[in-house]
Amino acid sequence: MPNTIQHLIIGASGKTGSRIHAKLTKLGFQPKAASRDGEVKFDWNDPTTWSQALTGIDSVYLTYFPDLAIAKAPEDISRFCALAKIKGVNHITLLSGRGEPAAQVCENIVKQSGMSWTIVRASWFNQNFSEGLFKHFIMGGHIALPVNAVTEPFIDIDDIADVACASLIEPGHSGQLYEVTGPELLSFAELASRFSRILGRKIDFTQITLEDFKQKLAKDQIDIGIIEALSYLFTEVLDGRNEYLTDGVKRALGRMPKSFDQYIVDNAHHFTEGK
Repeated sequence: MPNTIQHLIIGASGKTGSRIHAKLTKLGFQPKAASRDGEVKFDWNDPTTWSQALTGIDSVYLTYFPDLAIAKAPEDISRFCALAKIKGVNHITLLSGRGEPAAQVCENIVKQSGMSWTIVRASWFNQNFSEGLFKHFIMGGHIALPVNAVTEPFIDIDDIADVACASLIEPGHSGQLYEVTGPELLSFAELASRFSRILGRKIDFTQITLEDFKQKLAKDQIDIGIIEALSYLFTEVLDGRNEYLTDGVKRALGRMPKSFDQYIVDNAHHFTEGK
């Protein structure tokens, strides 16, 4: 019976974790939702919460806040994996970031943990524009970011969630690294054009300085860890290193990933007044 397998979803209140929790529940499983304020208390800054969260768990969907690229991530991931193995966890699916050498250090820790593993190495999320920090850009009709004409193969979070779910409940995914991208390369200016055409209202793009971007985030009282992670992404990762497509979604699921145009259509309700 499906519900005899116990899954722990770390970051269950987040964009990917909430979807994975919902998908597993719909399939008849009873996953545990772990977060700082969730059904199961789990806080990366409070290791005393880890052991209880892992009790009775067979498999883990693992996300790290705010980003695997921060300095303390490897130590935390190492401690977590060691504890998970002691507690009897059999499998970990790790959400990682594409083109991030620092994140790959954490990937290797999971690979060498002695447990079954799957790595989902994702490009930028489409949903950053509908459920994340950048939603106000679309609502205000102006995307202002410290990035030039570099292109990125934006991925839909529903595709990430489907890959992660498959890795947790289907055979054949252990030991696999799925680098997942959308089906096309798009610049941020091109994204603005797509939003304008499909939503039927003008949305433009302006490149700003990193300092201006950081000051705006600080003014909006964004967590310093998130500001540092975004600064790292914009200054190092968005340098052209990821300007190519991969077949991770097709390898994992046997289908193509969702296009950015389809994402806008499916999520248009997020961009109406009052949302």
